[in-house]
Amino acid sequence: MASLVQLSDLHFGAHDEEIVRAVEQEVDAARPDLVIISGDFTQRARTEQFQRAGQFLERLRDAGHEVLAVPGNHDVPLYDVLRRFLSPLSRYKKFIDGTLCPWHQLPGASVLGLNTARSLTIKDGKVSREQIDFVREHFDAAPKGDLKVLVTHHPLFALPVDDAGILGKAIGRQELALDVVNDLGIDLLLAGHNHRASTHYARDLVTRAGGALVIQAGTATSVRTREEEQSFNILEVSAHEVTLGLKRWTGSRFEAAEPVRFVEEEGGWSHAQVLKDPAEA
Repeated sequence: MASLVQLSDLHFGAHDEEIVRAVEQEVDAARPDLVIISGDFTQRARTEQFQRAGQFLERLRDAGHEVLAVPGNHDVPLYDVLRRFLSPLSRYKKFIDGTLCPWHQLPGASVLGLNTARSLTIKDGKVSREQIDFVREHFDAAPKGDLKVLVTHHPLFALPVDDAGILGKAIGRQELALDVVNDLGIDLLLAGHNHRASTHYARDLVTRAGGALVIQAGTATSVRTREEEQSFNILEVSAHEVTLGLKRWTGSRFEAAEPVRFVEEEGGWSHAQVLKDPAEA
């Protein structure tokens, strides 16, 4: 069993310092095997915002946490046009991670991050054919029986962005992405971008997507929320089981929601009862 913390949409430059400190305390208490950050480290990709984000990462690493990160569309400069098109992620590489598509292996789980941020799409995400080959190459080499986890900033699917049910855009070249997810039997799809925490079965969203479990993270520390408070995910994962714990900000601290357990069966994931500690029964 491996433990993962999924943070997303930190948006340094439009963040709350109290919540940042609380997130660090929560991560320390959770003692995860891997901290996953699914993009949008900054609000406007400015140097001072990346510096703050880099300091946050440094504190996590100094506390002994392994981190896997991918960039988001806010990590590409919006108004600095030359930098946007000539070196869009140079500051990200300098302050966050020089690897845009990181690969991390844990006992029983293989985790791949994929950069979906692009200069031309402004807000929306996209994958390339070369990246699809990259995904296939890495997961083909993963140990047999490993849980396969793909991390992107942009969700692969069109998902609700507000309480009215308005949908955001699916990722560019969605068909290619979903085909490789299905072909390789990728188990978990972790993303952010929408500032809304939710869980879905890929087969219910698009038939060709296969049996993957889709887990969206809300914004962890941004003050720009979308009809729901800041939150992050804690996942306990093994080859055929995932327990998802959501932590929501109450205004003074993070509070845990009732955990949700999923088991993998033939055809994909399904909801299962959370087993209680016998001492609590």
